[in-house]
Amino acid sequence: MEKKENNLMEKIVSLCKRRGFIFPGSEIYGGLAGTYDWGHFGVALKNNIKQSWWKKFVDNRRDMYGIDAAILMNSKVWEATGHVANFADSLDGKQFNTMLKTEVGAKKEEVAVSYLRPETAQGMFVNFKNTVDAFHPKLPFGMAQIGKVFRNEIAPRDFLFRQREFEQMEVEYFTKEEDWGKYFEYWKGEMLDWMEEVGIDMSKIHELEIPDKDRAHYSSRTIDFEFEYPFGQKELFGLAYRTDFDLKNHKLDYIDEEKGDKIIPHVIEPTFGVDRAALALLLSAYCEDEKGGEVRAYLKFKPSIAPVICAVSPLLKNKPELVEYANTKIFAPLKAEFGRVIWDDNGNIGKRYRRQDEIGTPFCIVVDFDTLTDDTVTVRDRDTGEQERIKIENLKNYIREKI
Repeated sequence: MEKKENNLMEKIVSLCKRRGFIFPGSEIYGGLAGTYDWGHFGVALKNNIKQSWWKKFVDNRRDMYGIDAAILMNSKVWEATGHVANFADSLDGKQFNTMLKTEVGAKKEEVAVSYLRPETAQGMFVNFKNTVDAFHPKLPFGMAQIGKVFRNEIAPRDFLFRQREFEQMEVEYFTKEEDWGKYFEYWKGEMLDWMEEVGIDMSKIHELEIPDKDRAHYSSRTIDFEFEYPFGQKELFGLAYRTDFDLKNHKLDYIDEEKGDKIIPHVIEPTFGVDRAALALLLSAYCEDEKGGEVRAYLKFKPSIAPVICAVSPLLKNKPELVEYANTKIFAPLKAEFGRVIWDDNGNIGKRYRRQDEIGTPFCIVVDFDTLTDDTVTVRDRDTGEQERIKIENLKNYIREKI
């Protein structure tokens, strides 16, 4: 079983490089452990993940405010929150701080120590007052951010699972202390809903209550949502009750409009990793079957998450009439309508289908000689391999209904 699971991970890593999803960082110079570069389709996958998350947790809500805070912050931020003292892992029996330190300033006498942020949360907390002053929100409300974070991991490993540079999607949800329990449960449900919406295999999701001794220094309750990776059941996303720890340490408060009292809101924090989400989606979507006596690999992404919705192909790229028709009457209108549409005329049709299967493209559209006379195209379904003829005038609606 272990060999089979390791083989699955090898297949995912190989596919990601072969099809332009993910490459080892600095590969031509021997690489750098814990870093990866995202190729064209990987960028598209990540963008779709982030857009889905932002739409659900920001755009579709009335109580959420977005922010994009600086990666570099005054070091006093990290001192105030205990990160300088406590953000550490054990190495050879000693505590090793995993924040990446840097220096800011050109002149020697002006150089100040700073850190590449290990979480996006503090950028939201230090802008709590700015957000309250600008928008006058009533409790409960939240702040949301997507951005890069950095951790000097002792042993980066398992592909995208543990890296030194990655992206987070975080919410800091502010509420009254007496209400934290119900909103903790509420956000647990919201997180599970989003996982299912984007296509993560929910049969591989497990909830783990983190004991006191293993929780972060700022948390009074933490739940990890673990995923069954090929290398074991490990953390995918987390949900933490940060109490009033951060706002209190930053000396920030809030005026309760009902009573006129100053209070320090408590915080529920749903945390998502973009990279781990992508890995879980790749593992959830990966399928194999047999077509034409050969094993076929394909990524069964939901259309909303797939890097490409459809690929347009002239049957023969050396026939100008097919190329012209495919480009002007099919590709250009679909590209304008759906955006995530690509042109593919490399190799024979069978090879194109296999390539698009591995990219996770739900539909391949082929313009052939019949198209020139009857204005129909062949639409091939990724999951079933079945093909049907569709009138060009109905093509947009056909795709729209499918996605």
